[in-house]
Amino acid sequence: MQRSKKILVGNENQYYRATLKSMGFTTEDLKRPLIGIANAYSELVPGHFNLRQVAQRVRDGIYRAGGTPVEFGVIGGCDGMGQGHKGMNYILPSREIVADSVEAMTEINALDGIVLLGSCDKIVPGMLMAAARLDIPAILLPGGPMDGGIVFDGRQSDQTSSMEAYGMLTANKITEEEYKVLEDHSCPSCGSCSYLGTANTMCSLSEALGMTIPNGGIIPATSSARLQIAQLTGVKIMELFEKQITARQIITKESIRNAIKVCMSMSGSTNAVMHLTAIAKEANLDIDVLQEFDDLSRNTPQLAKINPSSKWNMTDFYYAGGVIKLMDELDNHVDRNQMTVTAKTVGENIAEAIYAYPENKEVLTAKEEPFGYEGGVAVLRGNIAPDTGITKPGAFDKSLYDFKGEAICFDCEEDAEEAIIKGDVKDGHIVVIRYEGPKGGPGMREMFKAMKLLYGRGLAKTTALITDGRFSGTNNGCFVGHISPEAAEGGPIAIIEDGDMIEIDVDNRSINLLVSDEEIQERLSKWKRPEPKYKTGYLGLYSRIASSGSKGAVMDYDKLNNLD
Repeated sequence: MQRSKKILVGNENQYYRATLKSMGFTTEDLKRPLIGIANAYSELVPGHFNLRQVAQRVRDGIYRAGGTPVEFGVIGGCDGMGQGHKGMNYILPSREIVADSVEAMTEINALDGIVLLGSCDKIVPGMLMAAARLDIPAILLPGGPMDGGIVFDGRQSDQTSSMEAYGMLTANKITEEEYKVLEDHSCPSCGSCSYLGTANTMCSLSEALGMTIPNGGIIPATSSARLQIAQLTGVKIMELFEKQITARQIITKESIRNAIKVCMSMSGSTNAVMHLTAIAKEANLDIDVLQEFDDLSRNTPQLAKINPSSKWNMTDFYYAGGVIKLMDELDNHVDRNQMTVTAKTVGENIAEAIYAYPENKEVLTAKEEPFGYEGGVAVLRGNIAPDTGITKPGAFDKSLYDFKGEAICFDCEEDAEEAIIKGDVKDGHIVVIRYEGPKGGPGMREMFKAMKLLYGRGLAKTTALITDGRFSGTNNGCFVGHISPEAAEGGPIAIIEDGDMIEIDVDNRSINLLVSDEEIQERLSKWKRPEPKYKTGYLGLYSRIASSGSKGAVMDYDKLNNLD
């Protein structure tokens, strides 16, 4: 179905044609299908800095294959730039703006298909949410990961190394000169972060979902292959249009499960749980993503080890075979009959894959020699997290799988960071950071910096951190995030006191406050809901109608009916 005919065909629609011709479009151009390019290019986001070049090659492919490309801009916030200040409150809510704006521009202009250009943490899921909501031919194409920097602390550095280095600097473990050298040489190119953070996790999972051409998510940002696959993406969106293969024919319950298994097998970011939940909701799928993560975590082997789970970066993973080889090695764990944006099935894509580079079994191993027999992401529950808590055992040592420690509590991220720097956090502490959930934050900020400071001060293997906020995909150490219900909703995390004993038991999938049920109920009865931190603007709206982290932290507009 050529939707654009509604506004471009017939004498009655001369107005629209005249408007477009003011920008140089010809009569012949306007007879072709209109294919949108939603481009999140920015000079503020390294992962999006190359998207102007990528977009041009996509345009070439679209026009070559018989379409007319029309490009528009989309916002894109960098999690790194928002870390540790008010900006982080906006990062997760910005995902909804991305989804809504892509939907709006597509419908305003009756576009026939869309190529989504974005690379980073909230832009990729936001664009996939829009594709699922619109249900038109759509392909997502990221800009690719950046190269790793100079070697620091035993591995190639990246921008997060600076946070670890700051902890080392405050502990007098490195010099000011070493610190400055790291600043200048940890990020040698543009691209999404070089490690397996949320950005590269979601780019990889877009491919696993079938929404990105094989290797399209992880070809390095500086590679000529990035531009070649961009042109192929332009050609393929026209094939999807001609065959009327739409997003919901690709984003199915089975493809969501494929994505979950890939996430498990590569120890992807814990944030993938809520993003896949949100994408499934937009696709109107009857699937409990959280339960699927819980079930599949117990029998999905770990076949990839990527920073922060090892020293190897995303570029190393690409050269070792990437997502397509990982899916091949997962064998019968993956549903190979699922349709993809190549207009072929997962199985057909795997059969046609060519691996030009040598194997590297330290980063991507064979199914016969897994790094572990369970997935790298786990769902925990208990009296602290009756609904859920999410952890990433693939990113910390097994000696921490059963961790019992003494609570030291903070009601915001900044207070915890100050205490860590001052040395108030000691061996055996479990740092509790609360009122950082979707409503309480608002915006469910990442406790990225606090974890990095613990690492830098040598506490990563002797402490833990739990929160109703989130974590960066680059965090390692014993942590539990996404604790639901959140503190601002009266969840039990709100009534933990300094000195309480807490047990995190990964093997038994539990997290518990070691006090009596009667004591917990008495404390909860005395709890009072705090005033919202924001009552106006976008954060005011988000804090009022955001769902819990266990439900994807989406804007739940049904809640508008229940507001005072």
